[in-house]
Amino acid sequence: MDFITQNYAPIMFAGLIVFLLFGFPVAFSLGACGLFFGLLGIELGLLPEALMQALPLRLFGIMQNDTLLAIPFFTLMGLILERSGMAEDLLDTIGQLFGPVRGGLALAVIFVGALLAATTGVVAASVISMGLISLPIMLRYGYDRRLASGVIAASGTLAQIIPPSLVLIIMADQLGRSVGDMYKGAFVPGFMLTAMYAGYVILLAIFKPTWVPALPPEARTFREKDGGNGLPSLLVVTVLSTAAALVFAQHIADVQSWWKGETIESVATDETIVVSMCVGVLLAFLIAVLNRIAGLKLLSRIAERVTFVLIPPLLLIFLVLGTIFLGVATPTEGGAMGALGAFAMAMARKRLDLALLKQALNTTTKLSCFVVFILIGSTIFSLVFQGVDGPRWVEHLLSGTPGGQLGFLILVNLLIFLLAFFLDFFELSFIVVPLLAPVAQKLGIDLIWFGVLLAVNMQTSFMHPPFGFALFYLRSVAPTSEYTDKLTRKRIQPVTTMQIYWGAVPFVLIQIVMVGLIIAFPGIVSSGLDKAEKIDLDKIGAEMQAEMPPPEAPAPGAEGTEPAPATPSPEEDPLKALQESLGRDKPKN
Repeated sequence: MDFITQNYAPIMFAGLIVFLLFGFPVAFSLGACGLFFGLLGIELGLLPEALMQALPLRLFGIMQNDTLLAIPFFTLMGLILERSGMAEDLLDTIGQLFGPVRGGLALAVIFVGALLAATTGVVAASVISMGLISLPIMLRYGYDRRLASGVIAASGTLAQIIPPSLVLIIMADQLGRSVGDMYKGAFVPGFMLTAMYAGYVILLAIFKPTWVPALPPEARTFREKDGGNGLPSLLVVTVLSTAAALVFAQHIADVQSWWKGETIESVATDETIVVSMCVGVLLAFLIAVLNRIAGLKLLSRIAERVTFVLIPPLLLIFLVLGTIFLGVATPTEGGAMGALGAFAMAMARKRLDLALLKQALNTTTKLSCFVVFILIGSTIFSLVFQGVDGPRWVEHLLSGTPGGQLGFLILVNLLIFLLAFFLDFFELSFIVVPLLAPVAQKLGIDLIWFGVLLAVNMQTSFMHPPFGFALFYLRSVAPTSEYTDKLTRKRIQPVTTMQIYWGAVPFVLIQIVMVGLIIAFPGIVSSGLDKAEKIDLDKIGAEMQAEMPPPEAPAPGAEGTEPAPATPSPEEDPLKALQESLGRDKPKN
């Protein structure tokens, strides 16, 4: 019995693992484990009965958490955009734009995957959409099956790290930090990871050109009347928009100083990028609208198509993130504005009907309930776990890791990497992160940086063979038997499960490299955060003292007052002047 009472916390953690291994849903495993060990601890005298009285208050606290409202808003925004045909239009347009070069279709998938990540925030929606649309096209034109599978699965997982990510919302809630700061910290790493994916495809185009062939001339549908490709006018619009964005980025501090009425010396990197790109894409959209309304015919078909397909979702993304980064709106308000913007875009495209709306609301409700149930279960478990000093046990277990901060980070990332084989990112966020955060904070690790690092690592949970969820999603839509292509009438071989697994391996390695880069160069995350303002307390005190009105001297001979003591001259001894002053104030006998 002494062994049980002295090791109750590790026994409770082991009990949770047993519950999970039995195959029970995670939410109910967490709740059942917490209640079981809570009642057992009360019977053994380890826990007071009053501990369970705090449980209803904690559950009501979950329901009152405004931060979690961002999850259904961003999910609904992404589902409306994705179900209204945005993914198909983007893949078709960007595929035609990049198709003439080797690896163009794979680059289009990565680009569209990043764009869908910034709109949907849901991995399943991104992977399934691109698997249904782009995988048959890449197989039709001779892409290597491993690369085609890997690039679709990897691009879909970008939804976990590129804002507005659902993972980052939950991570911020569990770490007790601002969602806006988490978005700012993840902005640069997310697009760095996208660039690394694109770099891998470019290297394959150089060294393995047969894996990534270009589109044949007959497959290029956007042609001008004169037979040209129409790229010069698109290049002109791109140059003008980029120049406007760069000029605005150089003067963004001056613009903010004028807007806020105070001197702004510097602006965070992520804020500069988002707002400047918003200005650039808005200029491109205005040029295209003016060209169509006035009938100027300055833009080619491909330029007009790219502008009207690409700019609206980009503008919506930058407006949502820009208002969050500027502090104009909270993430919850930004999500609500994004959902409203998605409705407006779907209505403008005449693709919003009752069936689409019902399907999007149904999926949003299911995902939101899934998250809330896991959060309720984890709250029950954490309440009892804290009652038996579980966090102190975890702290003693990890704080003594050889190597200090670096040793702790290596151990934690290995732990997350291994657990990701079996647990989803929601489960990791609710079970593991609350145990690791106090230890990281005690070691002096910034929790925003730590959260982004874990989010990048958790991204591999969707790519791990053989349990990666993104691989399962792709497997559900990839062809399992030989079929005849509708366009070319060729027989297309199926995509095997092993090809999907091997295709994911290079991208898992890229994600591991990204984790190493964040550890080696913390500025990748911290450069996007607002600089902490240094507060000079002495200066503030001097300013307050200067602003205080001088004390009014009482009038001579006023009733109830005594003549003010004479102020000693500077030549007098200060101690003597003090003694004389005290002597005059003594009461008379």
